Amino acid sequence: MSQNINQYKVDLREIEFLLFEHLKANDVFGKGVFEPWDEETVKMSLAECVKFSQNVLGPLNASGDRQGCRVVDGRVLAPDGFGDAWKAVYAAGWRGIGISVEHGGQGSPKVVHVLCEEFQNGANTAFSMYPGLTVGAADVILEFGTDAQKHLYAPRMLDGRWGGTMCLTEAHAGSDVGSAKSGATRRSDGKYDIKGAKIYISGGDNQFTGNIIHLVLARVEGAPPGTKGLSLFIVPAQKIDGDGNVLGSNDVSVTGIEHKMGINGSATCSLNFGENDGCVGELVGTVENQGISQMFRLMNSARIAVGIQSVALASSAYLNALDYAKDRRQGAHITSWKDPTAPRVAIIEHPDVRRMLLDMKARVEGIRTLVVKLALHHDRSVLETDEDKKAYHLGQIDLLVPLVKAYGSDQAYRVCETAIQVFGGAGYLKDWPIEQYARDSKIFSIYEGTNHIQAMDLVGRKLGQNGGANTQAFLNEVSTFVSENSAHPILGAAVQSLGRAQEAVGATVMRLLGWFQSGQVPMVPLNANRFLEMMSETAVGWLLLEQAKISLDKLADLPAGHHDRAFYEGKRAAAVYFALNVLPDVPAKAEIISLGDDSAINIPDGGFATI
Repeated sequence: MSQNINQYKVDLREIEFLLFEHLKANDVFGKGVFEPWDEETVKMSLAECVKFSQNVLGPLNASGDRQGCRVVDGRVLAPDGFGDAWKAVYAAGWRGIGISVEHGGQGSPKVVHVLCEEFQNGANTAFSMYPGLTVGAADVILEFGTDAQKHLYAPRMLDGRWGGTMCLTEAHAGSDVGSAKSGATRRSDGKYDIKGAKIYISGGDNQFTGNIIHLVLARVEGAPPGTKGLSLFIVPAQKIDGDGNVLGSNDVSVTGIEHKMGINGSATCSLNFGENDGCVGELVGTVENQGISQMFRLMNSARIAVGIQSVALASSAYLNALDYAKDRRQGAHITSWKDPTAPRVAIIEHPDVRRMLLDMKARVEGIRTLVVKLALHHDRSVLETDEDKKAYHLGQIDLLVPLVKAYGSDQAYRVCETAIQVFGGAGYLKDWPIEQYARDSKIFSIYEGTNHIQAMDLVGRKLGQNGGANTQAFLNEVSTFVSENSAHPILGAAVQSLGRAQEAVGATVMRLLGWFQSGQVPMVPLNANRFLEMMSETAVGWLLLEQAKISLDKLADLPAGHHDRAFYEGKRAAAVYFALNVLPDVPAKAEIISLGDDSAINIPDGGFATI
């Protein structure tokens, strides 16, 4: 199969159901600052973004993976076609769709931006990382920079003239950002001499932008140890004057690129700053030792972006597997398994293949709903005038971010794994896109804060925010749905399963709190990942069952043979499957946590192996 074809798939009917039938996004579209974005504009924009993603980005996905990046004469060359795609994506306006009109964008609702990001990332994750991080870095400058910085850097980053990165990780420190050794020395002109080395810098160099603006965490001389002493600096790869003219090297050098398992088209660089004592940066804003709080704005948006990447690849893996299962004929139907003369059937007719397809469908659609719900909380907070309601929406965003990032990324890899299984041996071949999806998606659980960091953020910070009101609001919404629908004639058993999951989550919150209060703190990180899974599965199960209830109401009004009947039946089946096959694991996980097993803590280091 040719490398230069699009293999990305997306189901726009599913997207429109999610927006207009389930989550009722029309209370955002066409309202207030989103007045230009009415329902028709949204539908048209989403359809056009799918076409662009499939026609421009999709054909470069496999070829970019095969070719990868390379360093020539100290500069990174991205795969062939990426430079043209960079120009095209900015010319078409897709990178600016969610940027405010004030800063040259189109000012779409966040939910439209999120879905357009899904389409672009699904078509070509590696390429989409270049502009994605650029927009995130520009946003930090717009939020915390001086007026001069906003004027000089942001417009050139947002229109595609310059790229952008975030530079946190150092080889000796890994996720322990507070151990960073990169330093900054004050200069007489108010700027700083920057010196240090960073690794794993996505988009650290390329051949298609005129400059790259690195946001670098470094410690000013005399600053406190740990994260409290870190400052954030704007460090252009090429020196510039006050008018943005490029003047030459700023002593930022590429020392190598990582040879990775996946996302090979994304230049993951090791960078040296000030190797020749000639690297100059400027503080973001005017106050030192604010680097972590400033960078966290970018990290938070990056974590949501990882959730988007996750559902993007998982969705396409599922839809590719579905197409293959409809086409591939192998084996007789189970009812004729003893008859050697029975006709071969499409593998979608085999029960276990159907189980795998339904499992993927439920996880993909549930996680996408979680991502879109988070985005709608943002949009509703923008429009909300009641301060208590605004606080509710913002609180739910804080609570959902670690679920979207961690659960979404864990499940993306597992969905891709299941898709390979549907393909059988063919799924292990590069002739099909699934093996690349699996390789590309594995990084999602690692970068932008490993998933254990997300789990600790959830149990250590998010559950107790606002005095626990955000968590209680979430649990109450699930509980209300359960009480209203537990006797539903079709969904009753599934809703009751959700109720047991919700109760298990609530009880485990109290157990975690008890460990904190009783000094059994090591038990918290030991169980944090399992708890995040519990809460995420409960959220997904709830959202899928909401969709099932809506779908059953729609079915009651549809005539036999209507083209939407199968679609709505599919929504019911996915919700019931998840409720009866996945949600029972939530109380089981709560029971495991309650046993308080500390074997992993108490085993001696030498007990793991004798080598």
